[in-house]
Amino acid sequence: MEALQTLLMTFFTKSNGILWGWGMLWILLSTGIFYSIRLGFPQIKYFFYMFKVTLGGRKENNSDGITSFQALCTGLAAQVGTGNLAGAATAIVSGGPGAVFWMWMTAVVGMATIMAEAILAQVFRVDNKDGTYRGGPAYYIEKGLGQRWMGILFSVCIIVSMAFIFNAVQCNSIAGGIYGGFGLDKRAVAVIVMALTGLVIFGGLRRIARVAEILVPLMAGIYILAALYVVATHITQLPEIIKLIVSSAFGAKQVAGGVLGHTVAQAFRYGVARGLFSNEAGMGSTPNANATADVLHPARQGFVAMMGVFVDTIVVCTATAAIILLSGELESGKTGIELTQISMKASFGNFGSILIAAAIFFFAWSSILANYYYGESNIGYLFPKIGKTGMSVYRVAVLGMLYFGAVSNVPLVWEMADFFNGTMALINLIAILMLSGVTCKVFADYNRRHEAGEADPKIDPAFLESLRKK
Repeated sequence: MEALQTLLMTFFTKSNGILWGWGMLWILLSTGIFYSIRLGFPQIKYFFYMFKVTLGGRKENNSDGITSFQALCTGLAAQVGTGNLAGAATAIVSGGPGAVFWMWMTAVVGMATIMAEAILAQVFRVDNKDGTYRGGPAYYIEKGLGQRWMGILFSVCIIVSMAFIFNAVQCNSIAGGIYGGFGLDKRAVAVIVMALTGLVIFGGLRRIARVAEILVPLMAGIYILAALYVVATHITQLPEIIKLIVSSAFGAKQVAGGVLGHTVAQAFRYGVARGLFSNEAGMGSTPNANATADVLHPARQGFVAMMGVFVDTIVVCTATAAIILLSGELESGKTGIELTQISMKASFGNFGSILIAAAIFFFAWSSILANYYYGESNIGYLFPKIGKTGMSVYRVAVLGMLYFGAVSNVPLVWEMADFFNGTMALINLIAILMLSGVTCKVFADYNRRHEAGEADPKIDPAFLESLRKK
């Protein structure tokens, strides 16, 4: 087993060196810049309107479908997880404090990218005939570009990566966090997570959305309050920490404590990679959740999707960075969730370890539920007539992967996550760039209606159908 893990580690490390080279990272950022320009910088122009639309999405619809807010929480369930607690810590250790700056930049441009993804997911989604919808990159690749083979390739990637590999990452962090906080054996933790997950995923999309709607706002709020306490108790150090983050992003040779600084390339690479893993803008995962929202106009869900990136990276990841950098534990030699845990412990004592253990459990567990659904949606794309038995086999396989993740080597799991993360992103970015004309037409239609006085713009069905026809 050890020899196999070494072989896999070598393969994925070398592959990621190619996949996550400068080319891929610039494609990712360039896509966000491209859409920022074409859509008129919606993340800035509509920043406050984004909050209004998101809060309005809490209202129940007249149908049995998923509300806009539930779709947001389902997407955030996947976004807010180990990428925020363990991933942010890994980025800072591997790329230096400057990685935080590049996580911010990834989020800012990523808000425009995710706007495009959400719009396309809404335009090309399909009706489940039970009051709910499903959609995502595989659907808009086939229906918008007419390239089913490409849709199949994406579906395979997202099923393997999100439902299996990424869920292994989440369960790995849960097991590590619970072990660090309570000393409970990782195998026992895996069994508990498997049982809880099974209770929810066998209830389908509606149950997942209801659980996410409760868990995500609650845990995010508690975690942010804890971070604000840390900042308040170290307020005099805050200006120096901000200066450190910005200067390190551009290659400062020295960081606090005399530790040799990281290069710009390291800060950029790990900041962008972990930023993408955290908010998933451009990766093609969140469109699967945004497609489910029962809204009157596709662009409305685009604003809600932007809120997901803002909360995930600008708010929650920054909270983690503040906890770590203000704690003085960066030089402890720890990484991942262990670094976040001892950093929180420095401010809250033993309660800090328990708080992080609880946060990582609920954040990561909600991510497992959302990642499972992403896989389910694409299983439905590949096998429209799969039936209950086939879906049950898929669910059991997902549960088995949780156990694998809990007892696996952390660096290997992260390298595998980066590999599939990059593969998915590359396919999806090509698709949303080729479909930019559709995105811009839909966004322009929403703006025209909104400026004409429509409080909640509704898209014309005939116009929507014309966009779907190739």
